[in-house]
Amino acid sequence: MGRSAPTAARGKRHLFARHAAVAHRRASRLDPTLHALLWSAASGLLFVLLNSLMRGLSIALDPFQTQFLRYLMGLAVMLPFIARSGFAAYKPHNTLGQFTRGGVHTIGLCIWFTAIPHISIADTTAIGFTGPIFIMLGAVLVFKEPMRWERWLAAGLGFGGVLIVVAPKLTGSGGLYNLVMLASAPVFAASFLMTKALTRYERTEVIVVWQAITVTLFSFPLALLHWQWPSAGQWLLFLLCGLLGSAGHYCLTSSYAAADISATQSVKFLDLVWATLIGWLVFADAPSRSTLIGGLVICGSTIWIARREARGPKG
Repeated sequence: MGRSAPTAARGKRHLFARHAAVAHRRASRLDPTLHALLWSAASGLLFVLLNSLMRGLSIALDPFQTQFLRYLMGLAVMLPFIARSGFAAYKPHNTLGQFTRGGVHTIGLCIWFTAIPHISIADTTAIGFTGPIFIMLGAVLVFKEPMRWERWLAAGLGFGGVLIVVAPKLTGSGGLYNLVMLASAPVFAASFLMTKALTRYERTEVIVVWQAITVTLFSFPLALLHWQWPSAGQWLLFLLCGLLGSAGHYCLTSSYAAADISATQSVKFLDLVWATLIGWLVFADAPSRSTLIGGLVICGSTIWIARREARGPKG
């Protein structure tokens, strides 16, 4: 009788392993672009959760300190994986490229964190969705990716859905900070295009680790300017931010490695749907009529482009 419990536990683990293997085989048969869209959608959900926490922390603490601690904790949660495989497994092929990408991303973060405590979530959401447009333009100019009409149409419909949602809520009260937030969009687009370039010869986990290392190093001097020691609760929130951020960047980088970067941009408009659902479920913010209509437009465009991409360019 004493051996039955361990035997049962082993049986459950084997059953779970078999189910996981079946799920992995089924996922491996999916079209690469559909794979990329799923990775991108998952990253969007993680980043919406992350940004909700980051906005609150950046109001309570100095924004640059918040930026530093978010990436420091992101690096901390990856240390066990680095220790298990050894640092040599995470040595990049192009160290200069990793630091250059980290520097560009740090500039975008500095701009973003400067604006985020001063403007509304509606304004932030509206301005943030200009990013996919910059990325798609960059993909055409830099990588010569084929920009089929379906991708442009899906991006246009998704952006239209965003405008339906946020236009009634835009107040313009942020003034200059709206323009500051807008300035971060092309900088982040440049960072993500550099990430796409790095995926050609770097593993996803290497890129994510070195992003955490470089942004932490570049952000540290700015964090010292107005340092305030966080409370125990804030340290726990930063640790959660590190987990969400590292997972989000892993999903995002995986999407870039799986397919053309331009093919993943239409699904980013789903972030607004995630934000609406979180506000409804967590904060009891009932979605307005414009939110529901815009959400349907966004979901419809995303489902349509996913089906088109799964069928290929001649579908």
